[in-house]
Amino acid sequence: MRANRCVRLCARLILLLIVTATALLAPPPPLFAADAPPAEADVPPAEADAPPAEADVPAMARTWPVGLRPRVLRGWEPPATVYGPGHRGVDLAAPAGTPVRAVTAGRVSFAGRVAGKGVISVDLTGTGDPPLRTTYEPVTASVEKGEEVDPGEVIGTVAASGSHCSAAPCVHWGLRRGEVYLNPLSLLPPWLLHRGPSRLLPVPGTRPPH
Repeated sequence: MRANRCVRLCARLILLLIVTATALLAPPPPLFAADAPPAEADVPPAEADAPPAEADVPAMARTWPVGLRPRVLRGWEPPATVYGPGHRGVDLAAPAGTPVRAVTAGRVSFAGRVAGKGVISVDLTGTGDPPLRTTYEPVTASVEKGEEVDPGEVIGTVAASGSHCSAAPCVHWGLRRGEVYLNPLSLLPPWLLHRGPSRLLPVPGTRPPH
């Protein structure tokens, strides 16, 4: 009996050694299922989610180009391709003769006529290389190329002709960095973009009129 017991014990030890060796030599299980999405670090740079273009635009404007809060006749409609259809800027309602102001500090990079329209372009100060560039048209310029302009400074007036708006007179306001067009409304901080009408508050110590 003692011999049989030794045989069974040896068999168990051999079986345990086989199981242990199999477990040690087997390849490790995959960290993800075969159909699971790859980790973020595994995504090639070209396929990784890129931040929206507006993330590259600081909300640095101190005024609208025209008026206090003009009506937007047509918003920014980025084209799907470089030469595809779209609207590379915004159209702001503004009658002829309305003062056009620099939305922030910059240097005039162009002031002249393009395809019969008066155009002013301003490179915005401190916005990198190439800098952000705003464009206004149709505008009769009161500044020249190379001039430095301050926020809110009048740089021209809305021209009487050259507008592509049919519903109402307008000025086209554009923004781009190099050859990439961006949404010019991104330059406006929330307090300026969504500012409501002015409201008079009572002066402490005075009685309201009856």
